[in-house]
Amino acid sequence: MSGAETSSTNIVTHTADTPQLLLEHHLKELRLPTILREYDKVARQCAVEQVDYPRYLLRMTELELLDRERRATERRIRQAKFPVVKTMDSFDFLAIPSLNKTLVLELARCEFFARRENVLLLGNSGTGKTHIALALGLAACQRGHRVRFTTAAALVSELIEARDEKKLLRFQKQIASYELLIVDELGFVPLSKTGAELLFEMLSQRYERGSTMVTSNLPFQEWTEVLGSERLTGALLDRLTHHVHILEMNGDSYRLKQSRRKRTPPAER
Repeated sequence: MSGAETSSTNIVTHTADTPQLLLEHHLKELRLPTILREYDKVARQCAVEQVDYPRYLLRMTELELLDRERRATERRIRQAKFPVVKTMDSFDFLAIPSLNKTLVLELARCEFFARRENVLLLGNSGTGKTHIALALGLAACQRGHRVRFTTAAALVSELIEARDEKKLLRFQKQIASYELLIVDELGFVPLSKTGAELLFEMLSQRYERGSTMVTSNLPFQEWTEVLGSERLTGALLDRLTHHVHILEMNGDSYRLKQSRRKRTPPAER
């Protein structure tokens, strides 16, 4: 084929492609799905409102950025592995008067991350410690931070499994990369000697490098029952409580009160 024939073919090809098809192709290549989805509808709105081109482009880029942030937040929430999503709005602060609401709302701003501070939630079972931990974790995800939620028993199980498969160092680096590690239910299940040592090593690695949040139904003096060693318990508490916010959540079980309320006939309330 001659040069003239090739040039003629290219002209015909480009003429056949409409600007809309080319635009959509370019938007796909540039990975701008929101603009791809919305550009025509917004263009029609802007034409009616007599909006100029720069403002039209501004609207489109704003939509893309907002949608990109929404998707990123959803991805962080999935990666956090929350068992359920809990918000601060759904927590009944009046049911737990011992809880410092002002401090909780301050922690929800996530400024303690920059100072590598820890948070300990202590109190009876059923008082909402996990709810608050989940709500703070969600707030962190929404503010762009990487979070991982786990229970103490599950974390120890993962650590032992990683050690047995000779992947412990990789798993430790992965956990250390999270800006906030939430360890729920420390105290519910006694740990083996190996499990306690691995947990101590994991939490020690985060000392002054990342924030750790721990919930426990036990006061500090009873943590030895879970970790099995006074020396280990003392060393762990020394690290966790050096830069710490403590949320006391003592009182009657919130779940038990709800259950009683459901069983009590309205006339007896």
